[in-house]
Amino acid sequence: MKPSPRITHISWGRMVVDGVGEGKDFKLYPGGGRPWDWNETGTRHSPGIQPADVTELLEHGSQVVVLSRGMDLVLQTCPETIDMLNDRGVQVVVEETRAAVERYNALTATTPVGGLFHSTC
Repeated sequence: MKPSPRITHISWGRMVVDGVGEGKDFKLYPGGGRPWDWNETGTRHSPGIQPADVTELLEHGSQVVVLSRGMDLVLQTCPETIDMLNDRGVQVVVEETRAAVERYNALTATTPVGGLFHSTC
């Protein structure tokens, strides 16, 4: 399995991901990633990250999923999302964005990890 791409820069409203590019929000998983468009699933800060948001990460083989809460911890995660990941035996990490990036990058060397990253609020 190909490794997950590393995040090389994070600041308010801007991320840079190896092999994926630059943007504001990202979905990352083993072998690649793409910009995270909240409109695809109707995601909003509340109730937050939905099961449909993480499905693509699982389809790409993520065994650990890192979910960021935003720089100011505004982004929530639906309880159903955590339940779905737990039911599938997937380890879940929910952190403030900078901490989430650190945790995710540390895992990329050894673990099939996926993540959702929100670089503002």
